[in-house]
Amino acid sequence: MDAYVLGGGGQLGASEVGMLRALIERGLTPDLVVGTSVGAINGAAIASDPTVAMVQRLQDTWSDIERSDVFAGSIINRIATLARTKTHLHGNEALRAALTEALPIALIEDLPVRFQCVAASIERAAEHWFAAGDVVDAILASAAVPGILPPVEIGGEHYIDGGIVNSIPVDRAVELGATRIFVMHVGRLDRPLEPPRWPWEVGLVAFEIARRHRYLGDLASLPAGVEIHILPTGQPEPPKYNDLSALRYRVSAGVGESIEKAHVASLAYLDERGL
Repeated sequence: MDAYVLGGGGQLGASEVGMLRALIERGLTPDLVVGTSVGAINGAAIASDPTVAMVQRLQDTWSDIERSDVFAGSIINRIATLARTKTHLHGNEALRAALTEALPIALIEDLPVRFQCVAASIERAAEHWFAAGDVVDAILASAAVPGILPPVEIGGEHYIDGGIVNSIPVDRAVELGATRIFVMHVGRLDRPLEPPRWPWEVGLVAFEIARRHRYLGDLASLPAGVEIHILPTGQPEPPKYNDLSALRYRVSAGVGESIEKAHVASLAYLDERGL
């Protein structure tokens, strides 16, 4: 069984679109898609329609976000939102509207490709996998970056970004029976960590240690017979783990270039392995 695993990474998730295009163009369509945070957004789209046409729609959506920015607003407006809510800079209404428009199927269980995404439950301090129910609610929960977007309440429970508990959920794909896994992550894992130099880097370094430890542990404990492919972003230099802009969803320029670089690099990777 083939699985796509899509990790989190905010605006850097545009690279995953290029990887998806390479896989779909080669006929390597998934039987299972699991995703975290922005990977849940990209993953749900491809699980709803695993075709080149959907990848193009996804690419167009990223380009639209770059131009219109669903997180638009001045710094004054964002500070006002933070002052009012005391917990986050943006509401999620614009993102909800964009996802509702972009995704043609409302319920996870109705998607043609099996799909799950993960969020962190505040009340249970645990990872929670959404395998049924409203797809937009589940994605918003998985992508609720602390401090940027509000927690999402579903069934009386509050959820925040799935990257807190499982940033690149290889283990979930294995648990659900995948025998060949295509991993899509945004490249930050490729940059070595350094001791923090500034107050804001303390939390970032701690988070990176936790997420990398989980991911590398999952790779080291893969069962015999599971084939894994980690697709490249095509970026000559990995993103900086201590760059705060990488954590945001406010998309900056260069989305099309990031997608194309990942597409070309992933095609080359697949060529090298005869896939």
